[in-house]
Amino acid sequence: MTQFKRADRVADLVKMEIADILLRRIRDPRVSRLTVTGVKVSDDLRTARIFFVEMGEDSCHPETLEGLQKAGGFIRKELGKRLKLRYVPDLIFKPDSSFAYGSRIDQLINEIHREEENDGSDT
Repeated sequence: MTQFKRADRVADLVKMEIADILLRRIRDPRVSRLTVTGVKVSDDLRTARIFFVEMGEDSCHPETLEGLQKAGGFIRKELGKRLKLRYVPDLIFKPDSSFAYGSRIDQLINEIHREEENDGSDT
């Protein structure tokens, strides 16, 4: 049986709640096209790093990060209402670059396949 740390379970809860808060409660257009991709909570449950991507974008716009940081207090207050924790973690928002990295790898693999097809048809 696999043992899960409490921080992992709290991270899952925080991810679901932040996604819901962004969808239903935040009206700022700068953060309307965000998807929460992951949450890492420290072992002492005091800090949560929230990873996000903008739908349809390869990189994060500075305005988006600014909008999230501005709404951070409200999001934290909402989390406090929804989660039954002694301490609500401090929120640190970070753009998730793994999607852009994965997209770049797919592009390189496709280029290799095209080159192999072209080399095979030349002979």
